[in-house]
Amino acid sequence: MAGRPRSFDRDEALSSALKVFWTKGYADASLADLTSAMGINAPSLYAAFGSKEDLFREAVRLYTDTEGRLLWEPLDAAPTAREAIEGLLMGTATVSGQCGRPQGCLLALSGVNPDALPDKACSEVKQIRVDSMAALRARLETAQADGEIAATADPAAIAAFYLTVQQGMGFRAREGAGPEELTATARAAMLAWDGLAGVRRS
Repeated sequence: MAGRPRSFDRDEALSSALKVFWTKGYADASLADLTSAMGINAPSLYAAFGSKEDLFREAVRLYTDTEGRLLWEPLDAAPTAREAIEGLLMGTATVSGQCGRPQGCLLALSGVNPDALPDKACSEVKQIRVDSMAALRARLETAQADGEIAATADPAAIAAFYLTVQQGMGFRAREGAGPEELTATARAAMLAWDGLAGVRRS
């Protein structure tokens, strides 16, 4: 059966596919789930996006350009590294606790069972997580060079700690944690800042 001419909004269809992958994961998102949400038939999906894997990879890029950008903007915009990390955690608490949207982080959830992803998709998701860690570490290294954190502090360890907290918040949101719990987690994590950064308060 030939696919109908592309009369649908491709961007809207991609956004709908993203929500399906975000909710169900790659393996559990069936072709029927995707085409139903996107409002198209299977031939139209293949004609517009190539394959389920290609559709997922494009959905991941959309996620990083929208959800990801919203969360990670404070990393460069905040005047201090502490404010940058606090902005990331508080943003995660706010966004992850919102109703009417898939819960948790698509990238973290996709990484739980990497064997369920095709090779190219798995590599891309992993690279995004690696890049996130590198960006956080670089921000902390800049803060160290500027004297915001002590010369004895370990930017790599601090980055790993806060990224682990941020990803854990996403998993808790997936399990039903609301904004109050997630905000409390973010605030508790920030209590560790002075010790990790080697900051002495008078």
